[in-house]
Amino acid sequence: MGIVTDIVLPLVLAFMMLTLGLGLRVEDFGRLLTQPRDMLAGIAFQLLLLPAVGFLLVTMWSLTPEIAMGVMLIAVAPGGVTSNYLTSLARGDVALSVSLTAIASLLSVVTVPLVLAMSHERIVGEALAGEVSIGRTALGIFLVVTIPVLLGMLIRRFAPAVTERCAPFATKLSTAFFVLVLAGAILQERDNVVAYFAEAGLVTLTLNVIMMLLAFLGARALGSGQAQRISICIECGLQNGTLAIAVGVLLFGGGAYVIPAATYSLIMFGTGLIFLALARGKLAPAPGAA
Repeated sequence: MGIVTDIVLPLVLAFMMLTLGLGLRVEDFGRLLTQPRDMLAGIAFQLLLLPAVGFLLVTMWSLTPEIAMGVMLIAVAPGGVTSNYLTSLARGDVALSVSLTAIASLLSVVTVPLVLAMSHERIVGEALAGEVSIGRTALGIFLVVTIPVLLGMLIRRFAPAVTERCAPFATKLSTAFFVLVLAGAILQERDNVVAYFAEAGLVTLTLNVIMMLLAFLGARALGSGQAQRISICIECGLQNGTLAIAVGVLLFGGGAYVIPAATYSLIMFGTGLIFLALARGKLAPAPGAA
């Protein structure tokens, strides 16, 4: 498994983030100025509220330290490219979704190490140190997340024709890679997956449902339009499972630590499809509505 976890998994994640970058423009980050309310709400819900809810749940649940840290891994992972696709199907604000994914992914180089370090000290009772230091985690995320996103943006900026031809195929390939990574994580722990799902399934389902509800209702309370509420809700519900698994392998060598990421990734597709049906039905805005 050494080659898979040390080389293949980081390369897969880097390719997925490169694909994300291919769909981004510098203007996407400008929405912090043009749509400050929706952008700040989405960022705050995803990067602050989601980890807080995750930590509250793991302190209330009777979980092993490995599973508890695994829940925090998925809680701190930003949204992935899947959230942008589901937002388009749900008739949400795709531009807002893409911008939130981009900013959260770039900020993850800071947020992921910090939140995991604080969580590890609280849950395990000791600080991350040595081979699993904050600095090493930040460097790993920078190499496989930040640099590929920026590279994808540069390719789109200076080679738009190449981007036009390659982006659709790259997106499909990224989805296939995500499925393979998820299957690999489950296969690696296949003898224990039923027990792990019994232990982590309910807490990850609770995290997913609570956050989607809080994000949707919170955005509505702040006055966001319906399309924007849909985008923020999906961004807070569909996390980057591949990043959570990769960080779990980088920090802890995988094992039980990545099981919550695997269960959450399976669950979020189910809840995401239910929300999609609601969004295209009762929640769908009438023509000309905000």
